[in-house]
Amino acid sequence: MSAASTVEPFGRRARSLAREPVAVPPVPLVDVARLTSRQVREIARDPEVQGIAPVMPISLIRPFEVASAQAATSAWGIKAVKADTSDFTGAGVTVSVLDTGIDASHPAFQGVDIIQRDFSGSGIGDVQGHGTHCAGTIFGRDVNGTRIGVARGVGRALIGKVLGDDGSGDSDMIFKGIQWAVQEGAQVISMSLGFDFPGLVASLIADGWPPELATSVALEAYRGNLRMFDALMEMVEARAAFSAGTVLVAAAGNESRRDQNKDFEIAVSIPAAAQGIISVGALGEKGATLDVAPFSNTFPQVSAPGVNVLSAKRGGGLVAFSGTSMATPHVAGVAALWWEALKDTPTGIAAAAVSAKLLATARTDVFTPEVDPADRGLGLVTSP
Repeated sequence: MSAASTVEPFGRRARSLAREPVAVPPVPLVDVARLTSRQVREIARDPEVQGIAPVMPISLIRPFEVASAQAATSAWGIKAVKADTSDFTGAGVTVSVLDTGIDASHPAFQGVDIIQRDFSGSGIGDVQGHGTHCAGTIFGRDVNGTRIGVARGVGRALIGKVLGDDGSGDSDMIFKGIQWAVQEGAQVISMSLGFDFPGLVASLIADGWPPELATSVALEAYRGNLRMFDALMEMVEARAAFSAGTVLVAAAGNESRRDQNKDFEIAVSIPAAAQGIISVGALGEKGATLDVAPFSNTFPQVSAPGVNVLSAKRGGGLVAFSGTSMATPHVAGVAALWWEALKDTPTGIAAAAVSAKLLATARTDVFTPEVDPADRGLGLVTSP
């Protein structure tokens, strides 16, 4: 038997920073360069390099608009995750939203220390309104007497604009956004975005690539970026030895179409599919119970309200959207509540403990009988 082995162009040797003793906290460093195939192989052998992947397009997970006549008049998700009866508000917790930016002048964010950083090249601010809506669900203050925020006691928010004004970006932006948020002390990071595999294939074909080659290259890029996420998450976990760590949550995606065919289900995509990231599916009301949204991708770890969700509207006021993008900030908000709840425990708080609580306390007694566990994960997240 030959001892020679083959590796993928963007593969990496199995290694776990999280298990190796380190004297100083590892600092994730993400860089971009044009490389030849030979250079890729040479760099992949460097023990200081934890992962290497082609830059790949990402995009916001576009929500579905709710007709004004059917729009919710209250944020029903607050009650569903039991934030309305929780003794905690998220006070003292730092939350990061990596999205399209934020309308920092919105009344929902009055009194919050908002730190903005642009990774998209479009400048700070939110043209899409997507990031504003997500931030409102996590830590928004009441607007004209209507509660929209799960953790409305959060006082510090790190807003990384990783998607441009057109809602698109690339993997370099999200990797650098995570790096920045972790170094700035984010305890919770919320990401309602996804990697655009079909978009990359279409782009390559438009550039004259044969469909078979375009698909193969896009698949390799997808696999490489998944491994890149895994490497970055190992470094995030390793930093937990020097700090409390960070909980990352991400949207499962909106590509399923159960309303057209019950078997039309798409699996969770990256970043939600990466190790160490809590993936989130979307739920809607069905009488006194909850049902999985027809668009919500399957195999999430947990689920949360994601249909007809009322939150902050760019420019002022409130607006209702549907999507796993809307479910994800509910989980991020509940995570902030658990951070506060666990801070005085004898064992001390850590990201692993918060994640464990999120998963262990998810409820399954709220669903319609026909809901498939694969579609709702461990259940509906619940506030402490």
